[in-house]
Amino acid sequence: MTDTLFSRLGGTEGVTRIASNLVDNHLANPLIAARFAGSDVARLKQMAADFFSLGSGGPQVYTGRDMLSVHKHMNISDNEYMASIDDLMKALTDCGVGDREKSDVLYIFYQLRPDVVGV
Repeated sequence: MTDTLFSRLGGTEGVTRIASNLVDNHLANPLIAARFAGSDVARLKQMAADFFSLGSGGPQVYTGRDMLSVHKHMNISDNEYMASIDDLMKALTDCGVGDREKSDVLYIFYQLRPDVVGV
């Protein structure tokens, strides 16, 4: 039996750590930090962890809106999206995630691009 990506990322604990690092990276990234100004950081981290759980085969606990609804009218650029991907890859590396899992996560996030960039 093949382990889920969620399991390979360390389950709830691992996904929570990755999501927290990801949000911290976004907040420190000068290319996209302004997009998060005034955000409830704790809630943002929880929603990111829940979304990661949903997308990686873990518990289906995400209650937020779909990606298109969240990003509609934000006019996010390709550069901003790539900056967020860089933040993601850094979070994965900092959490000790292996190359196979990084590749799987990257694939998922690239699938989300049409619902985020330029909408």
